[in-house]
Amino acid sequence: MSDIQKIIVPDVGGDEVEVIELCVAVGDNIEADEGVVTVESDKASMDIPAPFEGEIVSLSVSVGDKIKEGDVIGEMKVAGGDSAGESAAEESSSDDASQEEAPKQEEAPKDESKSEAAPAASGSSEVIEVAVPDIGSDDEVDVIDVLVSVGDTIEKEDGLITLETDKATMDVPSTHAGTVKEVFISTGDKVKEGTVVIKLEVAGSGSSSSESASSDASSEASAPAAQESEKQESAPAASAGSETIEVAVPDIGEDGEVDVIDVLVSAGDTVEKEDGLITLETDKATMDVPSTHAGTIKEVFIKAGDKVKQGTLVVKLETSGGSSSSAAEKPAEAPKQEETKQESQQEETKQASQQEASQGRSPVPPAPEAKNTGKAHASPSVRRIAREFGVDLTQVNGSGPKNRILKEDVQAYVKAELAKPRTAAASGGAPVGDNVLQIVPVKPIDHSKFGEIEEQKLSRIQKISGPFLHRNWATIPHVTQFDEADITEVEEFRKEQNAYHAKIKSGLKITPLVFVMKAVAKALEKYEVFNSSLSDDGESLIIKKFINIGIAVETPGGLVVPVIRDVNKKGIEQLSQELIDTSKKAREGKLKAADMQGGTFTISSLGGIGGTAFTPIVNAPEVAILGVSKSEMKPKWNGKEFEPRLMVPLSLSYDHRVIDGAVGARFSTEVAANLTDLRRIIL
Repeated sequence: MSDIQKIIVPDVGGDEVEVIELCVAVGDNIEADEGVVTVESDKASMDIPAPFEGEIVSLSVSVGDKIKEGDVIGEMKVAGGDSAGESAAEESSSDDASQEEAPKQEEAPKDESKSEAAPAASGSSEVIEVAVPDIGSDDEVDVIDVLVSVGDTIEKEDGLITLETDKATMDVPSTHAGTVKEVFISTGDKVKEGTVVIKLEVAGSGSSSSESASSDASSEASAPAAQESEKQESAPAASAGSETIEVAVPDIGEDGEVDVIDVLVSAGDTVEKEDGLITLETDKATMDVPSTHAGTIKEVFIKAGDKVKQGTLVVKLETSGGSSSSAAEKPAEAPKQEETKQESQQEETKQASQQEASQGRSPVPPAPEAKNTGKAHASPSVRRIAREFGVDLTQVNGSGPKNRILKEDVQAYVKAELAKPRTAAASGGAPVGDNVLQIVPVKPIDHSKFGEIEEQKLSRIQKISGPFLHRNWATIPHVTQFDEADITEVEEFRKEQNAYHAKIKSGLKITPLVFVMKAVAKALEKYEVFNSSLSDDGESLIIKKFINIGIAVETPGGLVVPVIRDVNKKGIEQLSQELIDTSKKAREGKLKAADMQGGTFTISSLGGIGGTAFTPIVNAPEVAILGVSKSEMKPKWNGKEFEPRLMVPLSLSYDHRVIDGAVGARFSTEVAANLTDLRRIIL
């Protein structure tokens, strides 16, 4: 007999299960009952064990495959060869013998069944014992939950108790439908195969058959009515020629979830294509999610305060034309459950933020409170993730069925732990021990003791940008180089061009900032170190071969920095039009995340307001930023006499870890020279 044996899927308690992990590889030598693959059903995850000891010869499944009882998942070379074959033969012969004995055993109670048949047919019941089936473990396992109590009416396959082994958690199903008469198990007990779980009163065969017949009859009677109602409902949809589509959150340039700060539509509203549906707030800007089509809002799945990411369903929209959507509708209960869950999370977040604000700290995502005091209920794959991150699962809240811990719960816990403030409230004036920068915290002061006060809330953008500005200022060693450029000829040329465009009514208006952008772009081509970023490990420089300049724009909500791309490849008029369009979008709050990404250098212009100089903060991961102040007429010596020249102050801040002072001075001088003589830009 061959010593190559097939590995067959045993009873996995369901129709099909999904392979989520391969525990072995071809060539591995494994023990009997050692896991070959890990599968996941709708109730638990478990390992399919090896039936023999030996070597894996082949595997016929991969991660993501669906398998069921009786499927072959691989072959293995059994240790012992012929002896294993003999053993298998012995098992086969014993099975045959048992099959021969079975008819004899079945014949014995025939006479008894006759006497029992009459009571059964008359609707009598019997009490049976339901015990723990084969759970793939010889040892006792823990009972982590009891799902029924005395008096409960249950259906066949309903869970009775939940067990936790070293490989999986699983429910023990009921073998019959009936009423629970007695429960022998409580949470924390240990059970094994054969342990009696409950006593169950089940209906006799006569009553069950009559119930089945009546249920079949009722289902048959209700079927035509249901079909008729479906026809009636589908008729208006077909005649109207409308199509219901789902509108989801597009790519917003963020991997994680972002906050919904406003919902702009409600059910029944009519919207046009590109009309805003919801307003999102990222760590860089606020933006609207536009409608992909024109139509009527049928259902809104999002509310203010929710968190969404790319792909999250926003609304269902009925558009004109086409056929009705064939996409499967989501259960009505799902959004309600999600809303309840999100509302509780929002309330916890709000309370945590208020508490932190009262202690003088910046709001951070709250860490989940530890509610699990005993064992954590999680699948092997989740436990594996927890081990990788060093997470104590007893400190993690489970959001799955029966408080099971899901992968998302572990990820949320890790994020919350990383977001925790590293400083504690300090007493006196001493720096806090965990405070890396040794910053002395400000003592809380009741300002109302000294006079009348008014409290104004920070804008959303201020709340978002504040921590990033603080980080950049505290972690980047800034040096600021001051200079000025003679823009007398540039200003004359700009006025001439604006007069020309006004004459031809093109609507284009050129601002001095555009010339500064071109002067900077030319200087960046010469001094590449200013167009770079430090690597994450701080060991190298990333030199960028593209020049994208961010322009700080003042909006009613605060300062935002949209990015103008490929400035070195565009002309003055094209840049002017882009700057006009981008500034308008910024002030209207319609910038997208992609509009503020990919910058290599930033310009902050206060020329339209005033001031002589300032120290702009480097916008990490960039290494430099140029501040532009209000231009002013000054007397300048030309070698023979003083003459009036229009001078613009420049303030160049840069990261001293990357840029030396001499290089900073040369770059500043280069920008000033390019502004003074525009002919240098075309060289």
